[in-house]
Amino acid sequence: MASFARLAGRAVAGAGVLALSPVLGLATLAGMAMVGAQATTFTVTGLAVFASVFFLGLLLCVPRPRAAWGRWLRALVILGVEAAVVWPVALATLRPPQPPAPPAPVAGQREWRLPTGSELAYVRFAPKRVTRPDPVVFLHGGPGVADLAAASAFFGKLTADGYQVYVYDQLGAGRSARLRDPGEYGLTRDVEDLEAIRQTVGADRLNLVAHDYGAQLATAYLAAHPDRVAKAVLASPTGLPPERKPDGEVELAAMFGRGGSPDPRLLAVSTLLRVDPRAAHDFAGDRELDAYLGLVRQGAPHPCPAAAATGSGGYVGLTGRTAPSSLPLSLSEAKAPVLIVKSPCDEQGWTSAMDYRRALPSATLAYLGDEVSTDAYASQAYLGVLRAFLDGRPVRAYEGERPPPGYRGPS
Repeated sequence: MASFARLAGRAVAGAGVLALSPVLGLATLAGMAMVGAQATTFTVTGLAVFASVFFLGLLLCVPRPRAAWGRWLRALVILGVEAAVVWPVALATLRPPQPPAPPAPVAGQREWRLPTGSELAYVRFAPKRVTRPDPVVFLHGGPGVADLAAASAFFGKLTADGYQVYVYDQLGAGRSARLRDPGEYGLTRDVEDLEAIRQTVGADRLNLVAHDYGAQLATAYLAAHPDRVAKAVLASPTGLPPERKPDGEVELAAMFGRGGSPDPRLLAVSTLLRVDPRAAHDFAGDRELDAYLGLVRQGAPHPCPAAAATGSGGYVGLTGRTAPSSLPLSLSEAKAPVLIVKSPCDEQGWTSAMDYRRALPSATLAYLGDEVSTDAYASQAYLGVLRAFLDGRPVRAYEGERPPPGYRGPS
């Protein structure tokens, strides 16, 4: 009986050590990254600790026979299990997946080299005769989810109303430049880039048309430069700043079960994002993270089907970002007219739109009815509302606090 209890105790202890082996391996990887070790060094060291602790767990789990032949058999079993587990984990961790090809240039694509140091891809549309002095600038969502081709094709139609139109990929997304240190991305940098864009194009004021995270950017710019915004349109706005986007490691964690088992490389990326985004960048490059962000978005629940963006930016989209805590209070001084647009198939919560309407004294909420298709923000209904608002014509306002019947987005 005592012998059985002793064997059971060893087995339980061994199982505990086996369970701890990936945790200690990731902790070693993170610790080595935090002290400045190179990517190869912290990766190999983390794998070595994982393999060593896993081996110790196997020694505890498998009892040592008295017979010599039994001890040899035990050694073979332990080595076989060690190789069957550790070798695939090491290969999966060290071997990056095939990254997607960079997005092809868009017709008319140019590049801004801004005083902020950012290099941004953009497309400019100009009417035959400019009759509106304030150009339209489109701010895409995400952060980090850009589709320069589709956005250009849609918003370029505003040239028919006499506007110059600029569509660009924000820093770290799509066809724009990437930073080696993902910690340098953020709402503050995006606001600085937008002001540099205004100065570069020589506009006194801008009409901002924003979607999703772009609404945070438009609102932050409005707070920082209230006299530089003629009008702002916030379509499907994400939470009012200083709301933080979900951390990248949380979003990546949702992918760990894809295929039925955790992905060791994703575990490593997630761990490094927590402690040192620059080390994560050294371990896994931009294109690899672009692919991960695409998978995260494909797996995210959505009330209606939507076209996938073609120019995502992995690090800017998965590291999360914050805004100054004073931002909502400073919006009380904003005078520019603001239109908030929601649709039946909306990815962002209804309460976010209500927060914007309460924070912005000159805001109006418009609701696109059930006549729109699944891609509401590329529809003729949205374009009509957008044109009317920019032109100063009346837009039918939705006055209710609660969503109307037929709304299928999150609350």
